[in-house]
Amino acid sequence: MSYQAIGGGVTAAKGFQASGLHCGIRKNQSKKDLALIVSDVPCNAAAVYTQNLVQGAPIAVTKRNLADGTARAVICNSGNANTCNADGEEKAQMMCDLIAAELKMEPEDIIVASTGVIGQVLPIEPIASAAAQLAAALSPTGSQDAAQAIMTTDTVAKEAAVELALGGKTVRIGGIAKGSGMIHPNMATMLAFLTTDAAISSQMLDQALREAVAESFNMVSVDGDTSTNDMVSILASGLAENPEITEKNADYQAFTQALTQMCISLARMMAKDGEGATKLLECRVSGAKTKETARKIAKSVICSSLFKSAMFGSDANWGRVLCAIGYSGADIDIHLVDVYFLSRAGKVNVCMNGAGVPFSEETAKKVLSESEIVVLVNLHEGDQSAEAYGCDLTYDYVKINGDYRS
Repeated sequence: MSYQAIGGGVTAAKGFQASGLHCGIRKNQSKKDLALIVSDVPCNAAAVYTQNLVQGAPIAVTKRNLADGTARAVICNSGNANTCNADGEEKAQMMCDLIAAELKMEPEDIIVASTGVIGQVLPIEPIASAAAQLAAALSPTGSQDAAQAIMTTDTVAKEAAVELALGGKTVRIGGIAKGSGMIHPNMATMLAFLTTDAAISSQMLDQALREAVAESFNMVSVDGDTSTNDMVSILASGLAENPEITEKNADYQAFTQALTQMCISLARMMAKDGEGATKLLECRVSGAKTKETARKIAKSVICSSLFKSAMFGSDANWGRVLCAIGYSGADIDIHLVDVYFLSRAGKVNVCMNGAGVPFSEETAKKVLSESEIVVLVNLHEGDQSAEAYGCDLTYDYVKINGDYRS
């Protein structure tokens, strides 16, 4: 492994500070609702956005601001998505203007995001009142505060960081993310703000981000709902002083691999923290003819409400896995498929060559009663593989979303 996990989250890389506080958008004063991430220097930048046709106003503003491939700060509120509002873009622009004034930078250098309830007017007054305090609170150790401030129904803050050597220099990549519900493959379906001190061109940064997202955030599903607001953005300060990555060379591959693994860590955190979830589910598909086939099948299994419900009940109903494979749209020979359930309690083979095999229900129950469960699917048709991440479907998911606005 050419990289290693470290602490520090979104402020692990050189030149980044972050902060988070409660400004008053959310009723609960114990919950932070405004986050800020800032680089000491201008950064190359890239972002990937939701594919939902209904998109939050901050996305339109951020796309304009990132048109030149550069940015320096991120401002994000939780508690209100600023979506489907007549004054949405105006409010998103005002958020950029307020922070730009405090940080003495141009509004066009700011990424803006919002998350929370859709269709309610975003009050700008709490943000305006807290802008100075938010800027003053910036700290090289502020990642946790920022991670908490972007949470909605999340139960834990999500942050990760890695470091690797590039061109004789130590490069760091860090990030924070939020996501618990309204999570479904097709970037983006959550918020993730990433930073790095690597020297890398905007074009290469964009390509590396897209590769990483394809293997991580696009392979997560909690409930099948694709969000309206969310994005993954990355800022690169260049302060590590490695030789700038301007082409797909060995340094690019090493950087992208490290970025991908960090994003997978965040993706797994989101899946495990799915609304009402009690179990992290992972589907590992091997033996596929193509990468796309492997991804289709892995996502189809993870997205199956019947499979997710069976996992909640620790029921080895492997037929639901085969069913999800069958309607995935992948061109495979179902008569070659093997399926196993795996956890730290053991491994049980439930299907061989597309047909059931005898297994101990008692052993299967033990395997599926663990908090992290892996479904192994071998197609026996090639050498391509993919992994997808999700969670079980519980009574609490309905409870949480039955009174989400309150």
